[in-house]
Amino acid sequence: ALYYNPAGISMMDRPGALVSTYSYVASTRYSWGGLAFPFSGGARAVGLHLGTFGFKDQPEYTVDLPDGTGGVYSVSESYLGLTYAENFSARFSAGITAKGVFDQLGEVSGSAFAVDFGTNFHSALNNHPIKFSFVIQNLGTNLSYSGDALNVGVPREPAEGEEPVPSNPQPGSYRTKAFSLPTTFTVAVAYDIIAKESTRWTLLADFNQPNNTKAGYVVGTEFAFPQMGGSNFNGAVRGSYSYASANADTDVPGSQLNEEAGYQGTAIGGGLAYTTENFNLGFDYAWKYMGILGSTNFFTFSIGW
Repeated sequence: ALYYNPAGISMMDRPGALVSTYSYVASTRYSWGGLAFPFSGGARAVGLHLGTFGFKDQPEYTVDLPDGTGGVYSVSESYLGLTYAENFSARFSAGITAKGVFDQLGEVSGSAFAVDFGTNFHSALNNHPIKFSFVIQNLGTNLSYSGDALNVGVPREPAEGEEPVPSNPQPGSYRTKAFSLPTTFTVAVAYDIIAKESTRWTLLADFNQPNNTKAGYVVGTEFAFPQMGGSNFNGAVRGSYSYASANADTDVPGSQLNEEAGYQGTAIGGGLAYTTENFNLGFDYAWKYMGILGSTNFFTFSIGW
């Protein structure tokens, strides 16, 4: 909830913590951690979360040294967020996140400030739970960069007719242009087709519109089994398909991209948790196919008390 919709933490009935990590394409990794505390009898909640993406010790190449300079560089893109959420009624909740965004691209760094805002409305349809939500993410300042790597020395050219003489290079710096964060608007719905104490089957879908590309969507389903066999264990299996507009650019006659694009965005997974009145411990796994970029594996650990 801290990552996708800040309103969601208002529905927590106990404090909780979650850590997730996955190996992404091109030897990169994304890791995330969150901590949330309900208070005022569960009417309100606060949360702290952070995420980091990047890679380390990538060999450095230049035009003059195509085999490598012997140096390395690292990239990390991180954020730190603080969330507040509140239940305004038995059916409606809202939340807001303030976060700092920090980029370290070799010797160049940048930062920005952004907010996320989300709502949840939960009701019943044919006596089955249904939830609606909308979220605006990354609404904030532009991201600009600075650093030593932008500083250069430009050789001084002799005036016409002059003989070249030794001189120090003219100091200068590359100009950079700030750009906006990828602001996204999302609307979503989730409906429990089966809502029993022993079994729950949920269908969900969302429509998302980023400001820097065309619209996308996600459809998914979850089978959950609370209190399996009357025990304190509960489990779930899940599947989803997500479409991003970049897939539309892969229509190249005779290309393998056409076949790969049809499966890109497919994900499956599941989870297992142990829950008592005062404690819960959970593990979740998901596999997602990224087309010609290969697949990714998500691992998530959670605890509540």
